Amino acid sequence: MKKHNLLAFILLGTVIISCNSDKKATENLFSFDSSQFKEQYKPQESLSLALNNPENKKIDSIIYYINDRKIGTVKGSDKMNFPFADQKLGYQNIKALVYFEGENNEVTSRVELVSNIQPKLLKYTIVNTYPHDLKAYTQGLEFYRDTLFESTGNGTGSGTGLKGISSLRKTDYKTGKVHKIVELPESVFGEGCTVLNNKVFQITWQNGEGYVYNPDTFKKEKTFQYFKPNMEGWGLSNDGKNLLMSDGSEKIYFVNPADFKEVDYINVYTSNSKIKAVNEMEWIDGKIYANIYQMDAIAIIDPKNGAVEAVVNLSDLKSKVTQHPDIDVLNGIAYNPKTKTIFVTGKNWDKMFEIKITE
Repeated sequence: MKKHNLLAFILLGTVIISCNSDKKATENLFSFDSSQFKEQYKPQESLSLALNNPENKKIDSIIYYINDRKIGTVKGSDKMNFPFADQKLGYQNIKALVYFEGENNEVTSRVELVSNIQPKLLKYTIVNTYPHDLKAYTQGLEFYRDTLFESTGNGTGSGTGLKGISSLRKTDYKTGKVHKIVELPESVFGEGCTVLNNKVFQITWQNGEGYVYNPDTFKKEKTFQYFKPNMEGWGLSNDGKNLLMSDGSEKIYFVNPADFKEVDYINVYTSNSKIKAVNEMEWIDGKIYANIYQMDAIAIIDPKNGAVEAVVNLSDLKSKVTQHPDIDVLNGIAYNPKTKTIFVTGKNWDKMFEIKITE
């Protein structure tokens, strides 16, 4: 897919993903009546659950489950309607446990629940332009006590030898001067960072671990492991209580900062499709602002259900920075609560932009 089509992908959600078919009849005595199913549902709709029973077995009862959660029991072969109103967006794994003639049989299928919101396309204005380290392969960006905290990764350095060491740094955003920096080993690729409970949290890409630092001294206080194996670390933010972590998929995880265990998650969706590659994030006025990797845009996401409510197209900003062989995508969102403005930059960009977003 060409880059100029990527924003349309977010706004229009052109990818339609079919639901899985039931198990073959030879493998199961029963199957879901797929004539009652649609490929995609909206939260205001309901799912009609009924089974095919080609051999006319005498059914005693059926227990229905959605995503392994019991939603109800019916007698005989009665139908059941399940409203999606409070369900997470994303795939809904459906299961029926059928009790018949002293035996039981399991039937599975799935459908997809998408957003019922058509994202708005918002505008922005540039308030100020500031210098930014051209060698900073920006992965995370956040204000704390009027200071800009930035996490960087190892840039690939295809043309100008910019391959460097991942780092965590404190920066004067007006001058671009780095006040304090801690570098990571060459084997570690730094990703997102955030500050919560007066601690700096930084995650890594494929090392399966993250770090906790003292925000004043940058002394590393703890190393924590991810809550599932082979998990990648991408973006990191917080809602004032939990860490918000992305892994390159459509998922955003809510993570307990004390034990680094998963508390909850959402799936990011538009009105027709899931949005993968959620990257750097920022919590602003109760919403999640997120870069989507390879799209020079910000998606504004409802943290309750993952619905993309609006998109800000920032593709023009890339033309305003110095062009060089190692310039990469937009990445980095920092909200300054004092000025109520947003600061954005990109990987190996020599400028950072202070912007205001409007309808």
